[in-house]
Amino acid sequence: MHDTDAGTDADTHTAITTYWDNVAPVFDEEPDHGLRAPETRAAWARLLRSWLPPEPADVLDVGCGTGSLALLLAEFGHRVTGVDLAPRMVAAARAKLAAAGLAARFLVGDAAAPATGDLRFDAVLCRHLLWTLPDPDAALRAWTSLLRPGGTLVLVEGRWCRGGQPDSLYGAGAEPLPWAGGIPAAGLEAAVRPLVSDLRVTHLSAASALWGRPVTDERYALVATV
Repeated sequence: MHDTDAGTDADTHTAITTYWDNVAPVFDEEPDHGLRAPETRAAWARLLRSWLPPEPADVLDVGCGTGSLALLLAEFGHRVTGVDLAPRMVAAARAKLAAAGLAARFLVGDAAAPATGDLRFDAVLCRHLLWTLPDPDAALRAWTSLLRPGGTLVLVEGRWCRGGQPDSLYGAGAEPLPWAGGIPAAGLEAAVRPLVSDLRVTHLSAASALWGRPVTDERYALVATV
């Protein structure tokens, strides 16, 4: 890597961290982020239980944000590790789990390349993260490499900003995002299929309880086995 490339990568990393740190204080105001409404929380709990291995399992929550899904996983009895680039997001997640009297491990770091050492997981969970990454294909390879044989990859994604997403979410100096505004289910399936043994896609746009309101854009879950 040339020095100029290293400088660009560092600038992008800083821009991404700053953006999500600034968002952290209001992140949970979105119904599907904070899961404050009982019906929204229950809807996510039902789906997560249907997608993930039986508890207790080792689950890696990449791009864990403020820890709302990690909290559900810990309540189920899973052993949870959460990773997020934004220190304020991780601080909120730690506080959320502590307030509930539940244990989880949270790391500040690049969710696209989690620094979990030799640890391997029974499941990797990612929600609404891929569209924010500079290299989503590399992230998919990294996540599948962290799964034990027979492990489960759960990707909750969508295409929700058609025509409205700027070239770079992170402002001047950051590289444009390759999947800005999300990726259609067919596109993500094509990217994941070479990395897994089987997969299925469940469309979620009609499940308004998950989002706290009706939605008209494309939302779905891709669940795969490695």
